[in-house]
Amino acid sequence: MAGSPPPVEAGPLAGTTVLDLSSVGPASRCTRLLADYGARVVKVAPVPGRGPEQQTPPAWAYAAGRGTHRVQIDLRHPDGRRAFLALARVADVVVESFRPGVADRLGIGYDAVRTENRGVVYVSTTGYGAEGERAGWAGHDLDYLAVGGYLSMCEPMAGGTAPLPGATVADAAAGGMQAALAVCAALLARQGSGEGCHLQVSVADGVLWLMSLALEEHLATGVPVRPGHDVLSGRYACYATYATAGGGCVAVAAIEPKFFANLCRSLGCEEWVDKQYDDDCQDELRGALAALFATRTRDAWVDVLAGADTCVAPVLSIEEVSADPAFAAAGAFVDAVDPSGRRLRQVGALLAGMPSLPDPVPVPGDGTDTEHLLVEAGLPAGSVAELVQAGVVA
Repeated sequence: MAGSPPPVEAGPLAGTTVLDLSSVGPASRCTRLLADYGARVVKVAPVPGRGPEQQTPPAWAYAAGRGTHRVQIDLRHPDGRRAFLALARVADVVVESFRPGVADRLGIGYDAVRTENRGVVYVSTTGYGAEGERAGWAGHDLDYLAVGGYLSMCEPMAGGTAPLPGATVADAAAGGMQAALAVCAALLARQGSGEGCHLQVSVADGVLWLMSLALEEHLATGVPVRPGHDVLSGRYACYATYATAGGGCVAVAAIEPKFFANLCRSLGCEEWVDKQYDDDCQDELRGALAALFATRTRDAWVDVLAGADTCVAPVLSIEEVSADPAFAAAGAFVDAVDPSGRRLRQVGALLAGMPSLPDPVPVPGDGTDTEHLLVEAGLPAGSVAELVQAGVVA
């Protein structure tokens, strides 16, 4: 039962308590951000074998739970529901990711929690929103990117299908970051009113926002927007990736004429400077750049171009990123250790405004903090012991 000692919260959200009913996906991405900004995040999981099933992420995922507590509660048991509501009574934020209607059926939806705590900021993350024809659809990251237009703007592979994205963009940005931003705004609003709110976070809506440049162009002009439509979607050779000798690639993003002119001078092909946005010669220009980049290795070109105002960067693999000296110097990666002494490396708290992490970062072990947190929430120690004995909490 005994878990890790309570983490020391620091940062702009220190003093904020968040109950997280999720285990993976956008909601967990949201609370990961909130924890790294200093919030006290309590992960609420079912008692093994009892209650709604959850996916169990790998131990290293979501920063191995650094800065978080864990409780296990059987939410289908009346006493378990009461135990959860006791925690919610002293929480600032509740985050859930059940299908629409499930939290209400369990008796832990917004109305039930608000009855106990009118200042609670209650976050419901769903794939497609709580209402509408898609509300009942099951889905994952790829589905939300599909309906939001993201996949249609990716250059098709051979055969015409859209490529798989290299990151869970919908979960992380359209869902997790959207939810975390909404939480911070709601907490700020609560300072004046004392009232909480119910935030309905639709991941698909978040994808629409990510695609707003393309959507707003179409809405304003009626022009179809497809891959190759404009400079950002592959129409021009100055914004593309190129293979180099030895198998590596470089990314070229020389949108502004001055950067493209610098690129051409550095490559020794100044005859192309005035053809940057000439639609009639883009295939020829692309071929010329491809032939030039193929004459040297990626790193050789980066040495020549990256510092010469050309908007050229290396395409790094995950392995290369993890060993990159620039990221290392910025503190992007940290050591972590769990109560058993097991050590691992992980991505640090690196977004703007996050506090520095200790070295090494303590992460929770396999235990829970259930008894400690329930007593802290106001339940008598004897009652908590009875809940443990009955298997309602663990």
